[in-house]
Amino acid sequence: MFDGLKEKLGRFKSDVEAEAETEAETEADADAAADADSVATGSAEPDATGTDDSDDDGPGLAKKAALAATGRTIITEEELEAPLEALELELLSGDVEMGVAREITERIREQLVGDTRKQVESGEQVIERAIGDALREVIGVGQFDFEDRIATADKPVVIVFTGVNGVGKTTSIAKLSRWLEERGYSSVMANGDTYRAGANEQIEEHAEALGTKIITHQQGGDPAAVIYDAVEYAEANDIDVVLGDTAGRLHTSNDLMAQLEKIDRVVDPDMTLFVDEAVAGQDATNRAREFNDAAEIDGAILTKADADSQGGAAISIAHVTGKPILFLGTGQGYDDLDRFDPDEIVDRLLRDEA
Repeated sequence: MFDGLKEKLGRFKSDVEAEAETEAETEADADAAADADSVATGSAEPDATGTDDSDDDGPGLAKKAALAATGRTIITEEELEAPLEALELELLSGDVEMGVAREITERIREQLVGDTRKQVESGEQVIERAIGDALREVIGVGQFDFEDRIATADKPVVIVFTGVNGVGKTTSIAKLSRWLEERGYSSVMANGDTYRAGANEQIEEHAEALGTKIITHQQGGDPAAVIYDAVEYAEANDIDVVLGDTAGRLHTSNDLMAQLEKIDRVVDPDMTLFVDEAVAGQDATNRAREFNDAAEIDGAILTKADADSQGGAAISIAHVTGKPILFLGTGQGYDDLDRFDPDEIVDRLLRDEA
């Protein structure tokens, strides 16, 4: 995952370095020409009154000279303009949402323009640090310790899963059941997707494979009643977590959204998690925003992350919803569920492979 985005960020670092080198060479040539002209005309040395010939477009020559004398150099707007514009276009082409792409480039600009760095510190190090800080701020929105919340909450913890059909909601429930089991928490599944043919059979197969209890009703039953029964079962049998599936729904499907609202009233879940495919890119980002607006979510799970080279949805969803990405589905097995760690993601994006 993120191979495409990593390549784009690498190009940006190279572009900024190239711009900086070009500007440095131009200034050196201009200084040499000025010195030669000064010698030829016999002009006096510049006075030391502090005049720096600066203008509104950047630092003056005196400031640059003073920084050079102390072994430092300054990063200018001109050096960044073209690379930042190219980076924004690259992010958009990688399915990063427009507002998020602009937010990332503006944060980088704010950190770098007018900044100074030691000449012994490479421009790449400075740029990489700015990119890392910008990405962490964008993708780390709302992060919380999921396992700690499970550990400290009153039991049973009720988690309801939402999202459109076919994005891996039911499989994600099964994976999370395994994830919880490995950490010592018991769970019961509840099939609130009561209208889809074959939904009971699908979740029952997962429950049987995992040895997990499943609560179902007949097709066409009340989804809220199914999840409520699962909560009662959990309370009676000291089960730690209830994992409630729901029908695949769009925010425009009024009857299905009404079902979700009823589940909220009847069950009052502790968490509502939105599930979508990482490979869906901006479609997933738009759906996350719409679901959050219609029925507030607490976090997201992105499936098929192993098949997503761009990472646009993973970069965008937390920022546009204000809610964190909690897990990434990375394969077909029950163990293929990874916690989403913003620091680890950013390190992976910026790391040079051996």
